[in-house]
Amino acid sequence: MGIEEEIRRIEEELKRTKYNKATQKHIGILKARLAKLRDLQNKPRGGSSGYSYAVKKTGDATVAFVGFPSVGKSTLLNKLTNANSEVGAYAFTTLTIVPGILEYKGAKIQVLDAPGIIAGASGGKGRGSEVLSAVRSADLILLVVDVFTLDHLPILERELYNVGIRLDEKPPDVKIIKKDRGGITINATVPLTKIDEETIRAVLQENKIHNADVVIREDITVDQLIDVISGNRVYIPSLVVVNKIDLADEELIKKIKEKLKDRPHVLISGHKGINLEELKEKIYNTLGFIKVYMKPQGKKPDLDEPLVLLRNSTVEDVCNKLHRDFVKNFRYAQVWGKSAKHPGQRVGLNHVLEDGDILTIVIKRR
Repeated sequence: MGIEEEIRRIEEELKRTKYNKATQKHIGILKARLAKLRDLQNKPRGGSSGYSYAVKKTGDATVAFVGFPSVGKSTLLNKLTNANSEVGAYAFTTLTIVPGILEYKGAKIQVLDAPGIIAGASGGKGRGSEVLSAVRSADLILLVVDVFTLDHLPILERELYNVGIRLDEKPPDVKIIKKDRGGITINATVPLTKIDEETIRAVLQENKIHNADVVIREDITVDQLIDVISGNRVYIPSLVVVNKIDLADEELIKKIKEKLKDRPHVLISGHKGINLEELKEKIYNTLGFIKVYMKPQGKKPDLDEPLVLLRNSTVEDVCNKLHRDFVKNFRYAQVWGKSAKHPGQRVGLNHVLEDGDILTIVIKRR
């Protein structure tokens, strides 16, 4: 039986199996097997036709458009950035990932227009698994639909989920420390209401983990446990972009707003340029930029040209941004501002910076 057939068989069995205390362990094992098969399915295959959707990251952050064909992604990219993505009134105009740069409030944001995907993309349909894998490195995913295709959203979310992209989630607070002997020890610091110890052990053993210390600090599901074991999930915020509002009447727009009231979204028209400034603002705010001012050793800080960084960036991130040898030759850094315990505090590479910090980096002399 091939991978696709086995995936379908397990999915059907999961649908048929009613969840209860008696079936919890069995469902956990099935989900663990399904996750392994999907990871195998998404691995790059040797001898491909030569197409590649890899794009080098540039700028201060990367945003990726994900949507079905013909929802207006290419027009939107051209309006937001300096790119020239081909536009046509037919499906699959974009055949590769087209990058552009959006400059906004001092930040340079790389925007990627990916080829349109279809249902089953994560299983390889329409080269979809490669397209979806290419957006794993994005800092924000824009789920692009139009006013007539809002029902595409659950499909897009499912396809992204199947390639290991977790939208609007944080990594589960779970640590699995493998050891040579002693079996599996489970220590939960909170009550576990969605999974029991027997299921945890079964899922670990299904993944060939027979000796480990497991520390769980939140009330996780079996899916979250599988994500931790897999170790290759990415956690990315998302923003829903509803295009072509110039083609909708007030009643339809009202319905769309009602459906999306509980999640971040913006209604726009790429063709008519409606609400594009609002979209830029939401992209900027969702990414959560901070500004850090560099201070050369023994000199005044440069308050005119701040470094623009993503929230939770470290001193190491600054070093990598400034010069490729700064990490290798790093001695220490000094920080003034919100993240410092006192002015001029000496810190290391893993120090997390905050908005408005002033930073001095001291490197070894050659």
